[in-house]
Amino acid sequence: MTTIKVSVRNLVEFVLRYGDLQPGSIGASRAQEGIRAHQHVQKLNGAEYVPEVTLSYVYPNQEAQRPSGISETLCLEIKGRADGIIMKESGACIDEIKTTSLDLDLIDESFNELHWAQAQCYAFMYAVQEGITTVEAQLTYFQLDTAQIKKFTRKFSWPELSKFFVNLVERYLTWASRLQEWELRRDASIRRTQFPFGTYRPGQRELAVAVYQTIKESQKLFAQAPTGIGKTMGTLYPALKAMAEGFTVQIFYLTAKTITRTVAEKALMNLQAQRLEIKRLTLTAKRKLCFLPEATCLPEDCLFARGYYDRVRAAVEDVFGEEAWTRQVIEEYARKHSICPFEFSLEMANWADVVICDYNYVFDPRVYLRRFFLEGGEYTFLVDEAHNLVDRARDMFSAELGKESWLGLKRLTKVDDPRLTKSLTKVNSALVKEKKRCTEVEGSGELVEKEPPTKLIQALRNFVKEAEYFLKTNEQPFAWREQLIEHYFQALSFIRTADSYDEKYVTFLQPSRDDLRVKLFCLDPSVRLKEALGRGRAAVIFSATLSPMEYFMNVLGGEETSYKLKLASPFSPENLCLLIHNRISTKYKQRGTSYDLVAEAIASAVIHREGNYLVYFPSYSYLHEVYLRFREQNTEVSVICQTPGMEEGEREEFLANFATNPKQTLVGFALMGGIFGEGIDLIGDRLSGAVIVGVGLPQISIEREIIRSYHETASRQGFEFAYVYPGLNKVLQAVGRVIRTEKDRGIVLLIDERFAQSSYKKLFPEEWKKMSYVANADGIRKTIRGFWAET
Repeated sequence: MTTIKVSVRNLVEFVLRYGDLQPGSIGASRAQEGIRAHQHVQKLNGAEYVPEVTLSYVYPNQEAQRPSGISETLCLEIKGRADGIIMKESGACIDEIKTTSLDLDLIDESFNELHWAQAQCYAFMYAVQEGITTVEAQLTYFQLDTAQIKKFTRKFSWPELSKFFVNLVERYLTWASRLQEWELRRDASIRRTQFPFGTYRPGQRELAVAVYQTIKESQKLFAQAPTGIGKTMGTLYPALKAMAEGFTVQIFYLTAKTITRTVAEKALMNLQAQRLEIKRLTLTAKRKLCFLPEATCLPEDCLFARGYYDRVRAAVEDVFGEEAWTRQVIEEYARKHSICPFEFSLEMANWADVVICDYNYVFDPRVYLRRFFLEGGEYTFLVDEAHNLVDRARDMFSAELGKESWLGLKRLTKVDDPRLTKSLTKVNSALVKEKKRCTEVEGSGELVEKEPPTKLIQALRNFVKEAEYFLKTNEQPFAWREQLIEHYFQALSFIRTADSYDEKYVTFLQPSRDDLRVKLFCLDPSVRLKEALGRGRAAVIFSATLSPMEYFMNVLGGEETSYKLKLASPFSPENLCLLIHNRISTKYKQRGTSYDLVAEAIASAVIHREGNYLVYFPSYSYLHEVYLRFREQNTEVSVICQTPGMEEGEREEFLANFATNPKQTLVGFALMGGIFGEGIDLIGDRLSGAVIVGVGLPQISIEREIIRSYHETASRQGFEFAYVYPGLNKVLQAVGRVIRTEKDRGIVLLIDERFAQSSYKKLFPEEWKKMSYVANADGIRKTIRGFWAET
């Protein structure tokens, strides 16, 4: 017997939802406030109120007649948690609490039939459990800003409840039957699928075993898997095996860059070539998918939003026949059914076995997939290139706004809607007061405070309420409507972040001549990441450069019980000629005297073999100064430069210059930690070496100094956490571009006197033990000449 599990909410929405797609979640509750509101309402009712009652029902049960066409081995388990059951003298009453920031005057008894449907499901399950023939259901709407409550009550007889519930479930059963058939096929195919490459690479089997055990035991694994181990296949393959054994229901492969998502797709294609059957989905950014980029997302402007829910179910059932839900497939079926492609892709995430997506779909409180992660589930998170998650997480859990855009919106609404303008005036006034405080500070006027800006937050809450009222009651096509929606969600993000504000946050006020930037700055994302990872069953956090391991475990939500795995490089150290030039200082104050020395060192590194080389710099200005000197002194060498803000086509053109069998030496100047500093594969003679200028320290800034101060207080490692460790990671990633396969050979020159200091040497990976220290250009030429002579 196979049991398909579905929540009450998902059952109701899949079968009954209809109508237009609204942008974002206008009027939806804010999570933290929603939880507190539920608790408040539950306490108001006293002893007769039983809160948070779990109810479930299996259909068909022994008494029910199985619908025709439905497998004899299929059951549907419907489960949910009623917000409360009120034990009245007249009988039981199911209470369904809904929090809203809408004015309660806009809500009547028929405001949302899906709410009644959920309440009826709970009423049916409770009636079955208690053997009663009449049940009352109540919808309780709680207004988040005013704490006002509005209630609606209906009484249902057993025949009414039974007819409604059975009809609802039978409409879902056909889909559930299809899911059951698919899961049986999928699991059978996973069990028979062999590892696609015949043998494991060194370290790859150890990684695969650790991943499987981590999922089986509902744990977290932090793994450093150097280039060449095959970490993508080494994590996906065992995760799929764990899925077939019932240890996880869905795999999320999380990445920071498009190139990494492509690698994950290729790994799954290799497995599908071995007759693996899975449904895989790649989520693509909304701006790339949108069919009408010039239109707003409002149903009156976008035909793909208008009537979206009337057509999406047919689209889901149609595309389910495909196994790879790529961007092209999503777009094809979205056009076929005239629905928004981005929302369609999010809908398909419900039914995918593997979802490949950016970090933000799991971690970012503004955009994460609430349909999964509000309550959590048996999910596995495979977090690739996890060294990128530190700064990304700080950004995701922070929020900011600027004064001038709010003033601009206020001016636009002044004539059209005085009520809305009044709320915008309050926001602007609060921002003006914050800016005035900054003028009282000597120097730059920047302020760092440990408390949130309560007056501004209060004004934003009022604005959110007024904006929602306007958007729900006014359909006039004002030119500023889209700007209003943008500021509405900006305000919601700020309020949501303020709700989580604690000792790991500061408020950063940064004035400029015409503006003021207010930022709720998350200094330590570890607790928030731990919460996010806790919404799944297991997590594997991995990278080629997860070093030092203790640092990453500290900031990425690791625990004492988390598993650790550090694998050695599978490549022979003889294939890499590693040099450290320890007589040049690249510190900011000494850079002006280093330009000629660095240019000479680069020339000495590339002179002995025609080939392609990358040189990495800590800043564009440093890059430009050395580039001018190197180009003038080495006219026989082809030189290209990375430039700020390169488009995708320009990036591809840059990399295309690194061709096989080069007839002339090519030197590419690039930014350390930038788009060419990691995630690129230039195999064989497409790259003969790299020069890394500096230790990669992030540029000193107010925000970086705030991070340093926080960690200095927390662990006495402020400089290391804010500068040294992030910088070293950029260096390690740059070095990792050179040796990509066991046949590659190449040279790496590190230029900075600090690389010779013990504080840095103790952080070097094991495979760096065989290195040469050089003091001048002659030393570079001699060492590299000897290395290439051995080829």
